[in-house]
Amino acid sequence: MDNLFILLLVPVVGALVSAFIKNSSTAKMVALVVGLLNLGLCIPFLTGFEKNSIIQFTQFYPWISNLGINFSIGLDGINILFVLLTNLLVPIIILTSFHHNQKGGFYALILAMQAGMLTTFLAFDAFLFYVGWEVALIPIYFINALWGGENKVQVNIKFFIYTFLGSLFMLLSIIYLYTQSSADNFSYMSFYNTTLDPLAEKWVFLGFFLAFAIKLPIFPFHTWQPDTYTVAPSAGTMLLSGIMLKMGGYGLIRWLIPLSPHAFADNAWWIIILCIIGILYASLIAFKQSNAKRLIAYSSIAHIGLISAGVFVWNIYGLQGAIIQMFNHGISVVGLFFIVDMLERRTGTLDIKKMGGIAKNAPILATSFLIILMGSIGLPLTNGFIGEFLLLNGLFQASYWYAIFGGFTIILGAVYMLRMYQYTMLGTLSPNTEKIEDAKGSEIVILAVLVTLVILIGVYPQPLLDLSEPAVYKWMDWINIQIGR
Repeated sequence: MDNLFILLLVPVVGALVSAFIKNSSTAKMVALVVGLLNLGLCIPFLTGFEKNSIIQFTQFYPWISNLGINFSIGLDGINILFVLLTNLLVPIIILTSFHHNQKGGFYALILAMQAGMLTTFLAFDAFLFYVGWEVALIPIYFINALWGGENKVQVNIKFFIYTFLGSLFMLLSIIYLYTQSSADNFSYMSFYNTTLDPLAEKWVFLGFFLAFAIKLPIFPFHTWQPDTYTVAPSAGTMLLSGIMLKMGGYGLIRWLIPLSPHAFADNAWWIIILCIIGILYASLIAFKQSNAKRLIAYSSIAHIGLISAGVFVWNIYGLQGAIIQMFNHGISVVGLFFIVDMLERRTGTLDIKKMGGIAKNAPILATSFLIILMGSIGLPLTNGFIGEFLLLNGLFQASYWYAIFGGFTIILGAVYMLRMYQYTMLGTLSPNTEKIEDAKGSEIVILAVLVTLVILIGVYPQPLLDLSEPAVYKWMDWINIQIGR
């Protein structure tokens, strides 16, 4: 099976089936089987992927012919890791929700969101990209609105307005490019080959940038994120942080920069400064957080600031590091939010200062937490190290000041993450933790998978680098020709 369409069809069919299942146990198993099936279907594309080819496994179907809209999808070294990440994390996220006794509608929304995110990553038609972008937003809105915590309506509306407004600016940019394209279609190649005057290109750049900056989020477009991550149910938070924000990072690389290369070259400097401000701001705010979810949310903003800066310095180390680190960030942040979910279910609180001493009664949980945490802060031989090393190298190639301030992500991150570990796992037992249970059943399976990925990628990251590196070199060479570098 080498038809990429199957990766979109399976979660859509799974969502339709799950929507009608009322029994919680049946719904869980159906959703998990669908998620694992799609992960298994990725294997032929990974094993058959030719590193030195440009776009592979392409599928093209006329959709709305009168408007030049086509269902055009494919794989290359830029999007293959994002497709793998989506199909890897979705079954893990489904399994993490088994303790919450959700019914079929909940899992239908997760699978529908998976289909939307995969469409976004696979699309080589701008209109299809926009459809996938919006389709992914609708399920997460309902997941948060129906199963979220306190103030979920107010927080969710803010999240929806932010992301929808950003999407609107992107849509206007897409429509404008369509009107300027001589090919009269939405093909990515037609858009790439469309020449714009400097002012028009600047507006197209800003339209796409707002959409992607909000989704990531880049400072100061981040204000929706901490509240949304905190209020969302655990599975919703994992979907948002582990996969959905990567749509923004992917959009920078695939669409923003090649569609407006000259505007990108002119404006990259101030965006890098915003990213670095975001790193420092989020890290300092994280120090003050006692709510575990909010602490990890601000940590994510800091990491995304470093990743985004790596894209905008536009050298091979920064770009390769950004792609690899988005993949590894997805694994680590899902692991962290899952552990926080375990702690909340066992202690009844998210306040890390009301915990303590958990390692005495829950050694499996404490050990897993420590390994995943080390991956998050980029300890050598963990998954986060190679990405952060490449990113800092890329920033240093552009300016040693970028590298110095960007490096605070690692230093400050280590301090506030280890502080959280100390408050929760070490010290004396509190009333909330004196009878705490260790990980068991499916929890051990999830932790084992995540810990294995953290260590395996940390020890041997070369297969991931091999998938993306040839495409990154070709992508950079093509863009550099456009901007005269």
